[in-house]
Amino acid sequence: MIRALLLIFAPVPTWEHIAAAQRRWGAILLTYVSPLLLLNAVAEGYSLVQWGKPRGRIAQYATFSVSHAVLFEVFVTLLMLAVVVVMARLIKALGDTFHGRHTFRQTFTVAAYGMGPFFLIRLFDAIPSASPWLTWGIALFLSSATLYYGLPLVMRPDPPHAFGLYLMTILLLTIVTGLARFVTAWYLQGRLAKLEHVISNLSTQLPF
Repeated sequence: MIRALLLIFAPVPTWEHIAAAQRRWGAILLTYVSPLLLLNAVAEGYSLVQWGKPRGRIAQYATFSVSHAVLFEVFVTLLMLAVVVVMARLIKALGDTFHGRHTFRQTFTVAAYGMGPFFLIRLFDAIPSASPWLTWGIALFLSSATLYYGLPLVMRPDPPHAFGLYLMTILLLTIVTGLARFVTAWYLQGRLAKLEHVISNLSTQLPF
């Protein structure tokens, strides 16, 4: 969490340290991404059980059972992990089109740390009245600013291609995270009946 904050308030030295460390993508996943996602899940899950979210056509606050909240947060956590991996793959593919030779470790580093603001701002989703699109917009802005410094420091693209690679990365980040936000926001609003039916049925099998 501290690293994610530093990426917002002191991006250049933080990215320089990240680039110099050259950590494996598995280590980044276990020690950086996973703890932040777990923190998100606990905060939002607790909020869903205690206070709920506005749901239905006539929005009224409805709470979740513990089992329903747990399964929903597992789903969201897996979704966000998928977003990080997809972004890493897409950034690598982009780098190749810009005549770069980048490793998955480099692109996963950029995707995982660059999405740090998303993991932090998601904590505000625990506020029952928080707009999911407002928090997404703020997170996108902060991640875009963070990646502006991080992408060239970690991937070291050719200078003529660096800004184009950055712009395409932000475009893909907008699309991928926007789709993920669409799914979670609509679920919480009760608009994804089939998915909710599946999760609700699974929740009845849990012992709590």
